[in-house]
Amino acid sequence: MPQSSIKDYLHESQLFLGRAIASGTLVLLVLLILVGRLFYLQVENHDHYTTLSQDNRVKLEPLPPTRGLIYDRNGAILAQNLPAYSLEITPERTENLDHTIQELSEIIDITEDDINRFHELRKQRRRFDSIPIRVRLKDEEVARIAVNRHRFPGVDVKASLLRDYPQGMKTAHLLGYVGRINEQELQIIDTSNYRGTNFIGKNGVEKSYESMLHGNVGLQQVEVNAKGRVLRVLENQPPRPGDNLRLFLDMDMQATALEALGDYNGAVAAIDIKTGGVLTLVSKPGFDPNLFVEGISAKAYRELEQSLDNPLFNRAIRGQYPPGSTVKPFIGLAGLEYDVVGYHQENYCPGYYQLPGKDHKYRDWKKWGHGKVDLERAIVESCDVYYYELARTLGIDRLYEFLTGFGFGQPTNIDLDGELSGLMPSREWKQQKQREPWYPGETLIVGIGQGYFLTTPLQLASATATLANRGHHIRPRVVDSIEKPDGTQIESPKIVDELHQLDPIHWNQVIHAMSQVVEGVRGTARSIHTDHYRIAGKTGTAQVFSIKQDEEYDEETIAKRKRDHALFIAFAPAEDPSIAIAVVVENGGHGGSVAAPIARKVMDRYLIGAPDAG
Repeated sequence: MPQSSIKDYLHESQLFLGRAIASGTLVLLVLLILVGRLFYLQVENHDHYTTLSQDNRVKLEPLPPTRGLIYDRNGAILAQNLPAYSLEITPERTENLDHTIQELSEIIDITEDDINRFHELRKQRRRFDSIPIRVRLKDEEVARIAVNRHRFPGVDVKASLLRDYPQGMKTAHLLGYVGRINEQELQIIDTSNYRGTNFIGKNGVEKSYESMLHGNVGLQQVEVNAKGRVLRVLENQPPRPGDNLRLFLDMDMQATALEALGDYNGAVAAIDIKTGGVLTLVSKPGFDPNLFVEGISAKAYRELEQSLDNPLFNRAIRGQYPPGSTVKPFIGLAGLEYDVVGYHQENYCPGYYQLPGKDHKYRDWKKWGHGKVDLERAIVESCDVYYYELARTLGIDRLYEFLTGFGFGQPTNIDLDGELSGLMPSREWKQQKQREPWYPGETLIVGIGQGYFLTTPLQLASATATLANRGHHIRPRVVDSIEKPDGTQIESPKIVDELHQLDPIHWNQVIHAMSQVVEGVRGTARSIHTDHYRIAGKTGTAQVFSIKQDEEYDEETIAKRKRDHALFIAFAPAEDPSIAIAVVVENGGHGGSVAAPIARKVMDRYLIGAPDAG
C-alpha cells in the first residue's frame, strides 16, 4: 500500500497570501502610474494636447488669388483667365492606376508627356489628392468622358482657371507668359504668398509686373477626418485678386506691323512721343505663349529652340544690330553743335574716301559718287563719304559723348525684363575688351553706323523720339495704368530727362533734312510720301558680313541669311510729332524699299486709322 503525502496547509496559505499581496501591490503601483500619467496629460498639459488634437482635426488651406488681367490702350483683352476643363485622377480611389490611364487613352488623346507630367505631380501630392492628367479638354472630349464616367471610379472632369493669351504670338514677346514655378524661383519668391499657386510670370510684362498681377493668397480653416479629407469649412479669409494692367500698346498697330513684315523676320518699335508709351513692340517670328502655361511638350520646345529663325528670341529689346545710316541725322547734329561743319558747307564725294597717306578706299553705296554734297543732301541721299569725313573730323571721343546722350550704348530702362544695351564703342571700351588701341579707320565706320556700333530696335526708336522732341527724353514704358481690385486707377510715372540743350536752329535743320528723305525728289524713302501728313525719316542698311576691298555686294548671288538688314526710323507729323518708330527687317536689303513701307503702314494706322493705299 503506497505512502500518502501530508500537505502543509498553513505553509501553502501563507505562500498564496504573499503572492496575492505582491500582485495586488504591483497592480496598485501600475494603477497609480496610470492615474499619474492621466493627471499629467489631462490636467497639467491639457492646453498643449488640446492644441495638438485641434491641429490634427483642423487645417489651414491656401486660397490662391485670381491673376490680374492685361488690356491694350483700347480695352482689348491681352491676357485673361479662362475656365478650362481638366481630366483628373484620385489615385486612392483607383484600383489599377496604369490600367485606368490606358483605358482613358482609348477615349481621349493622352500623350506620353501628359503621363510623365502626371507621375511627377503624384510625387508632390497625397494619394487622396486629385491630380490632373490632361488640361484644356475640348467639349467633345468632356462629352466622351461623361458617357463613360461609370467605368472609371476616381476619375473626374474639373473646371479651373488657366491663363490665356487670346492674341497668341502677336503679343508673345511683349507679354511673355506664365509657367509652373521651378526650384530656382522657389528660392527667391515669398513662398507663403504662393501657397496653392502653381504659376508665375516667366518673362515680358508677366514677369516684370508679377508682384502686382499675382495678388495675395487667402486662407480657409477646414475640418478634416483622420485621413485628411475635408469635412467642412470653418472659417474663410478670401484672397485679394491681382491688379489689372492697361498698356499703351495698340493692338491694331501691333497686328498691322506683323502683317506688314510679311515673310521677313525683324522688329518694329513705335513710341508715343508725348508720353513715352510703347504703342507697338513687335518681334518676328513669335510663338504661341499658351503652349507654355501648362507645360510645353519636349518635342514642341525642341522645335522652337532649334529653329534657325529663333522664334523665342525677343528681337525688339534684345536684338543688337548695326544702326547703319539711321544714325546719320544724330551725327550730323553733332557736327553742327561742335561747329565742325556748316549746314550748307559742301564736300566732294567721288564714290570713295581715303584717310590721308593711306591707300585703303572706304566706299560709298553709290560707287560713282554724289558730287558736291552739303549736310542736307548727305542726309537725304545718305552719302557715306560725307559722313566718313565728318566722323574723322569729330573723332571717336566726341562721337561717343554726343551719341550716348541720345541713349546709344545704354538700356532704355523700359519696364520690361531682359533688355540689352547695344554698344556705343569708345577708346576705353576697345582697350578693355580687346587690349588694342583705337584706329582712325574705325571712327569712319562708326560714322556710317557700322563696325562695333550696335543698337536695339527699341533703343533706336527711343533715340528717334528724343530727336523729334528736340532733346526732351521720356523713358519708354509699356504699362499706362494699374487698376486695383477696388477700382482705383494708378498711372505709371512719366520719367523725363532733358538730355540736350542745343541750338534750336540745328534741331530745325536736321529735322528738315529728315523730312526731305521722304518729301524730297531725291529722298531715299520718297516712295512712302503721303498727302495725309508729313514724315521725317532716315533709311539705313546694316551689313551682315564684310566685303573685301575689290569685291562688290551682289544681292542676287548672296544667300538670304547673309543679305543686308534693312532699317528705317521716322517720326510724324514732322511739324508736331506724336509718334516715333524704328523698323529693322532682317536680310531685307534696302531700308527705303523694304523697311520704310512697314513704318508708313504702322503710322497710318495710328494717325489716320488705317493704312492708306495711296
